[in-house]
Amino acid sequence: MAEGPLVTAGNNFPLDYRQEQDVTCSRRDSRGCFVNPWTTWQFPSYRLMARLFFTEKNNSNVPSVKEVLDRVLPILKPYFVQRPDQCGQTGPSVRATWLGHATVLVEMEGLVVLTDPMFSQRASPVAFIGPKRYRDPPCTIEQIPRLDAVVISHTHYDHLDADSVAALNVRFGSGLHWFVPLGLGEWMQKAGCESVTELDWWVGSRIPGHEDVTFFCTPAQHWCKRTPLDDNKALWGSWTIVGPHCHFFFAGDTGYCSTFKEIGKRFGPFDLAAIPIGAYLPRGIMKSQHVDPEEAVQIHIDIQAKTSLAIHWGTFALAYEHYLEPPARLREAMVNQGLNPDKFFTLHHGDSRMINHKETHSSS
Repeated sequence: MAEGPLVTAGNNFPLDYRQEQDVTCSRRDSRGCFVNPWTTWQFPSYRLMARLFFTEKNNSNVPSVKEVLDRVLPILKPYFVQRPDQCGQTGPSVRATWLGHATVLVEMEGLVVLTDPMFSQRASPVAFIGPKRYRDPPCTIEQIPRLDAVVISHTHYDHLDADSVAALNVRFGSGLHWFVPLGLGEWMQKAGCESVTELDWWVGSRIPGHEDVTFFCTPAQHWCKRTPLDDNKALWGSWTIVGPHCHFFFAGDTGYCSTFKEIGKRFGPFDLAAIPIGAYLPRGIMKSQHVDPEEAVQIHIDIQAKTSLAIHWGTFALAYEHYLEPPARLREAMVNQGLNPDKFFTLHHGDSRMINHKETHSSS
């Protein structure tokens, strides 16, 4: 660690790791736009994207019959809709409820945190065109009983949904704390968010009154764009939440790169991680920006996750793989690595999993 004092969180983690020589810090180009600093980032040309999208077969094959989808991808009513008084009561454990795509309700250390809230029908700036979800949210924002914080990974419409942000503001107001990467604070404030913390990679912050839990913005390999003129004006990232009993990691949206070993070295082992497994074909387009199930397992290994929840699948048809392929390949990849496939699990929409802190650490 670099010389000189570092502000330290209540759980003995420095709040700023950017002075360390062996972490990958955020960078900007000559235009002030953020860039990916890894050799694994090679965004395809528009010509290649057009050729692959028009020549490769789309095998997503999402059924149009609701009864079929209800059978293979059921939507469950979250436990907190029927028992809202139990939300947040996890003791030293961590509980995750998958609400579809990259939206996860996480309960840990007395806090309730939401990741990349997406409750709209389309991932689009308009309501009549763009990717439409084929599995509805298992609850409404009005049915979420309490919420302390939201973490946003990046600005793409399937992860930063304006209507969902507006509805959360109406429901929770100034009591809701938003954690976002650099460059996104102004957008959040214009959307009406009052308590916004904008962070660079490797920098942490806390919610007043919860000084023993730290929210770190950590790196990811991705990009940002919402309009024709805002390419990479905002940073993207993953999120690491560390408390005295539990560590949680949210990968957001990412391609595979070396940074996950850096994250694991500093914050691992994690009791629970939420890692994307879908939207990876055609590979020539998606490889730099979306991990496939095999790479998701490598992230699980790199960050030293005790257990991981699969996200970013089963909700929107964003790519060309069969809509049920990601979890099948995930299980096979875990077995091929000699790992217990139940340690990187999927959930039905609306379902929850409680991860016991003592159990995960006694098995390490």
